Parts: sequence; structure tokens; C-alpha cells
Amino acid sequence: MKLTFYGGARMVTGANYLLESADVKILIDCGLHQGSSFCEALNWEPFPYKPSEIQAVFLTHAHIDHIGRLPKLWKDGFRGKIYSTPPTKDFAELLLLDSEHILREEAKEKNKPPLYGTSDVIETMKLWRKVSYHEKIRIGSPGSELEISFYDAGHILGSSSILISAGQSNGGKKIVFSGDLGNSPAPFIKPTEYFENADYVLIESAYGGRFHEDLTERKAVLEDLIEETVRGKGVLLIPAFALERTQEMIFELNELAENGRIPSAPIFIDSPLAIKLTTLYQKYSAEPDYFNAAAIKQIRSGDAIFNFPGLKMTLTTEESKAINEVPPPKIIVAGAGMSNGGRILHHERRYLSDPKTTILFIGYQAVGSLGRRIMEGAKTVKIFGDEIPVRAKIKAIGGFSAHADQPQLLKWLEPMRGHLKKVFVIQGEEEQSLALAQKIKDELAIEAITPSIGETVVL
Repeated sequence: MKLTFYGGARMVTGANYLLESADVKILIDCGLHQGSSFCEALNWEPFPYKPSEIQAVFLTHAHIDHIGRLPKLWKDGFRGKIYSTPPTKDFAELLLLDSEHILREEAKEKNKPPLYGTSDVIETMKLWRKVSYHEKIRIGSPGSELEISFYDAGHILGSSSILISAGQSNGGKKIVFSGDLGNSPAPFIKPTEYFENADYVLIESAYGGRFHEDLTERKAVLEDLIEETVRGKGVLLIPAFALERTQEMIFELNELAENGRIPSAPIFIDSPLAIKLTTLYQKYSAEPDYFNAAAIKQIRSGDAIFNFPGLKMTLTTEESKAINEVPPPKIIVAGAGMSNGGRILHHERRYLSDPKTTILFIGYQAVGSLGRRIMEGAKTVKIFGDEIPVRAKIKAIGGFSAHADQPQLLKWLEPMRGHLKKVFVIQGEEEQSLALAQKIKDELAIEAITPSIGETVVL
């Protein structure tokens, strides 16, 4: 069997892996490149394989850097099947339609053809098949077939690690694609599942060299920041990814508000996409396949975990603009999570120059993104053509990350230690990937490499 790394190698985004055997060609993920201008330019490059020859795509989760080029794959000739968990499919339709609009505007600015259109998204969704955790899908001829199954990655609702078991003609090898592994235990989704037996593993490394704050401390830090904001009559800006991070923030704010741990102040969720995605969280919220036991108990007791007094969902443009008329103190949670688009930009343009403002980063900020520049201390930033001085206080809480940190990644690998032949460290900036690879060699005594884009290995 051959494995080729067509994305997510020495970079965080653009996950795309081609696995080939004698009569099977499948992809794991088909994500958008995001972050720097160089990364974004890669999205318009032709696929380095023939989409029409791909029999199936298996998706680890619904983040755009894992699904964002699927409509382009369809547009370029793919007619196989797409497999994912039910939440991933439901999220993907909303996210791909939202992404289509953003990419169309981006293409217009750069004088490029649209990457894909709405009709391509609609046709892509027709190829989709929903799969439960641990359900087995078989592709290929008897003896050389591949058996694929999904396991809970604990990253976002419906996220998966994928186990591929090869037939005897391919040596009976087992390959695990980690997807994005969760920062477990998460507030309401189930924890990450572990594997005991695999020959090869592809493991993400977004935080491969980093350590998160203790999960129990993050709520206290958030509480302190809200108290400071209210006391100083300021604005707390929270750029948040529409999927999972916003819902996690609502859940934490709900807990703080209901237990009287934060003073009263209006809290705005200013992201149409996040609001729509939250309704899907509510759809799945009573299902034990996805939500943990504590969250289900809370829901069944009558607690609306994604709603509480003082929370305002601003779906329309008019509602969003009306936030400006609300005097501080106030809290604004808005997308995009890396400040690379969305309504957060309007709020940053308005409030970043005010020393009473605090901007809180709760997720990964890619190299080249506006969020990364602000977080690293830029004195001025350009937003909508205007030079904005940054006088706001800059804060970050790593404990809110939905990604596993280095100790969690090593802990996930450890049960497979006795069987593993090789680990491929992917989906991280080069520095983070190299740090994790070295740690795997030193602590687990397993060969670990950081592949490059386009590199092929024989398994």
C-alpha cells in the first residue's frame, strides 16, 4: 500500500491523504488551506491525483481545513462516496455553503475563478453517507479489501479518528488517522477513544510542543476577565470559531451565569453561522453517542445548556449593528476565530484602539492570520483598509483549545506502543511537528517522521 501526504504536512491546514492499494484509492479528508496567502493560493492548484479515480472520501470531522475542498473535488470529477458521522454531515452542509460565499468574494478580490459554486456543494452533499461510530465499511475486492471504521476523537461533536484495516494481500496492516484529537475531558462531548493495536499512525500536532493550562482553571480565568471587564466598563471581545468553540463558550458562560459567578452584563453571540450550528448541537444534545453523561443529565434536568438570561443571539445584520448602541460593559463572541473574516472584524475595528477593551483568544491562531499578529503584539493592524492602533489588553486561554496538547498526544499513542512500526506527525506548524516527533522518539522509542507535502511512503 502507498500513502501520500497531499496536505497537512508541516502545516496545520489542508488535510488531504491518499491511500492506495492494488484496487482501491481513497482519501482521508479534503481540506481547505488556510492562514497565510501562500496557503490560500494552494486551494486553486489542481489536485495532484485524478478525482475521478477516487472511490471514497472518509472525513475525520467538519472543520473547513478538513472538508473545504470537497466541492472542488466533485467539480473536478469525483463521483465516489463520502463517509462521515451524522453530525459531521449536518455541520458540513452549513459550513461549505458559508465557505462558498467567502471564497467567492476572495476569488473576486484576487481576480481568480471561484473555487466552486453553490451547485457544487449541493451535488457534493448527494454523495454523502452517514456512518455510526464503530460501524464497518468495506471497499475493494475480497482479500485485498480495506475495512474502515470511525472512533470518537473527542475534538468536536461527531469528530473521528479513522482505523483502516487492510486485507491479507496487503499484509493485514492497520493504519490509524488521528484526525484532530480533543482536549479531553471536554465540557459536554464524550472523551477521546484510544487504540491498542496499529502498525502505522498519522497523528496531528497543532499543539505538539505545547502544554495547555489545567482544564479546571480556564473557567476561573474567564470569570476573572469578565469581572475585570464589567468593573472597568469595558468590552470583552472573543474571536471564536463557529463550530464547537462558540458552543463551548456558551456552555461555560451558562455555568458561570447560573451559578452567580459573574456580574450581569449583556453577552452577544454575533455569528449567524455559529447560531445555526448551535441548533444542530441542540438536535444531538440528548444522544449518548455524542454527549457525555454529565451533559445529558444536565439537559434532562431541564437546563438549556446553550441558553441563559442575558445571552443574545444576533442573527441579522441589523441586530449585529445594534450591538454598537449598547453601552459597555458588554461581551461579544463573534467569528471568525482567527480574525480572518466575519463580524469580529467590525468589532475589532471599533474597539481595539480602546485601552478598556480586552481581546481574548481561545483557539489556534494560524501563522499569517490577523489574530496571530494581534496575539503576538502588533502595535497596529489593518482592518477594512484602516490602520487601527492596538491598545486593547491581549489575553489567551490555551485551556479552551479543542486540540490535545503534547502530554495528551503522547498519552493517546502510548497504548499502541508495542505494535507501532512508524508514526507520521502531521497537521502542525513545522516547529510543533518536529517537537512532537522528537518527544515520541525519546519517550516512546518509536520511529516518528514529519513528512513533506507530496511525499509518498510504502506501508
